[in-house]
Amino acid sequence: MDGGRQHVGKADRYHFRIPMVKLCLEIKAELENVTDLAPASDKVTFEYFFQVKCNSCHEVHPKFVGVNREDKTEVSGGKNATANFVWRCGWCKRESSAKFDEKSPTIPYSADANGQFAPILTIECRGLEFVGFDPRGIWRCVGLESGTTFPEVDLSDGEWVDYDEKTELPVGVSAIESRWRRA
Repeated sequence: MDGGRQHVGKADRYHFRIPMVKLCLEIKAELENVTDLAPASDKVTFEYFFQVKCNSCHEVHPKFVGVNREDKTEVSGGKNATANFVWRCGWCKRESSAKFDEKSPTIPYSADANGQFAPILTIECRGLEFVGFDPRGIWRCVGLESGTTFPEVDLSDGEWVDYDEKTELPVGVSAIESRWRRA
């Protein structure tokens, strides 16, 4: 190991490979009479917003970045390698990348986990880590007792409220929190 990189070439060649880490995004929310909170659009095109930190210089990017499963960008120095997010740190200029774990689809946040952290996605990172999550965008959920679909849950204000006419009950999502952990 040399500075967090593994030497993979011969002794006279300096070809380094950035180690990969899998991160799991977990969310916690208060669900009122709803379940199965998930992105509303196709799980491939939904734009997640993450805050990114460089693992080389530990600089945290000041803005959230958009990442989705559909976009593929070629990684520099990789043999036809692609990632869903390729980023060059503004401070140290190192290139890093992230790729959604293809074996791990987005998992809806269910009423069973209400008020507790539960995993929703896994992403593979090289040279960076995601340290924040902004739930902006349109989500969907389902009425807990009625099965009514609520297709336009806007979480940009941090909460959403509506009314389920079938059960004559208020519905809502509030107190959203997130955390990242190693998968």
